[in-house]
Amino acid sequence: MPFVENQGAKIYWDEQGSGEPLLLINGLSYPSYMWHRARPPLTQSFRTIAFDNRGVGQSDVPPGIYSIALMASDAAAVLAAAGVTRAHVFGVSMGGMIAQEFALQYPRRVRSLILGCTNAGGPHVVRAAPEVLQILTRQGMTPEESKEAMIPFIYDAATPRERIDEDMAIRMKWYPTPQGYLGQLQGILQWEAYSRIAQITAPTLIIHGETDQLIPVANAPLIAARIPGAKLEVIPRASHIFETDQSGVAIRLITEFLAAQQARAHHC
Repeated sequence: MPFVENQGAKIYWDEQGSGEPLLLINGLSYPSYMWHRARPPLTQSFRTIAFDNRGVGQSDVPPGIYSIALMASDAAAVLAAAGVTRAHVFGVSMGGMIAQEFALQYPRRVRSLILGCTNAGGPHVVRAAPEVLQILTRQGMTPEESKEAMIPFIYDAATPRERIDEDMAIRMKWYPTPQGYLGQLQGILQWEAYSRIAQITAPTLIIHGETDQLIPVANAPLIAARIPGAKLEVIPRASHIFETDQSGVAIRLITEFLAAQQARAHHC
């Protein structure tokens, strides 16, 4: 199993598929295995590279706060370990924050950028309702209780329970430690890129589920308005985990965008 050492942590990563490299960055406390719906179709056209952010999955859980910039440097270390100079970058939720930071810190390494169900931090953020934020801090909850409490806020009401259970089986298998979870959460809370994202030059697609209650959909147009030329797609009947709520639509939007970037690169 490939690991790369970066700034005091061993980071787990792997690759599947062939074609242009596509880096997948997951959200708060979610391991790379949670790409189980989006990744198989994407591997048909791309060399997908996924990793466990520090604090979760098979990566180390060092003490302290994991800043978004630190996790972006983990992503850069993974690409270097894979021998990849430039990649398409797709991040969801906290992974979308890491992807924004990555595009700002390493602009030459980004072929295109996909930001899913995320925000840009800082005072402009449209926050979740207080009850959602309360569940996020997990005070006095068992993992099972915390998982159940979160479901209505991250999945669309119409999504079949068996699809949610498939996700949750993976989630519970790789449930984070308190340090891993809080290290990431504190990194999110301290981060801001709204004042900087106008500097992003990579072609950008922003995807958001219309019924997302964890990161409300009102955040998507805020990012789209700041990144030059960004394309915005809102998916109906999809919440935060839009790849589960509306897998077919999500994959179509992602693959169409990436195909357009490939075509553009060939014409240049």
